[in-house]
Amino acid sequence: MAFGNQSFGNGGLHRPQADINVTPLVDVMLVLLIVFMITAPMLATGLKVELPQAKAAQPINPKDPIVVSVTREGKVAIGQDEMDVASLIDALIVKAEGDMTRVIQVRADKDASYGDIVGVIDQLATNGMTHIALISDRKATAPAHDMAATASIDHSPPVTAAAR
Repeated sequence: MAFGNQSFGNGGLHRPQADINVTPLVDVMLVLLIVFMITAPMLATGLKVELPQAKAAQPINPKDPIVVSVTREGKVAIGQDEMDVASLIDALIVKAEGDMTRVIQVRADKDASYGDIVGVIDQLATNGMTHIALISDRKATAPAHDMAATASIDHSPPVTAAAR
């Protein structure tokens, strides 16, 4: 509370002022208003464009991805159908109906050999299947001794890393 210079009674006691001094509040609000007025236009990203209308445009019908699994023993499967690595490409071409742009999700066991996983991805890429996604699990946790190394891992929903 602010005190006025008025004294009353014996002893010259000051009486408290009952009003709130709003001048500092108004000053702070005006500064905030100016800051927001300056920064608001900066938040809009990109160029403003008016998109043309197309009458023949049809929505894209996304196809389900083909899932290739690699087990810890090095076995390969498309969906539930287990096969050897040599016949993988032929089976994928049949499954994709010749569409080489179809997304292929590679799911590998965490204990699978790195060489087995790279071998599958290499076969896919060398045969023209370049839309490859590696699937991971967000629930996987690292042991306590590895927590320092994995502190920057984002634990969001399952992630796909597409190679193009």
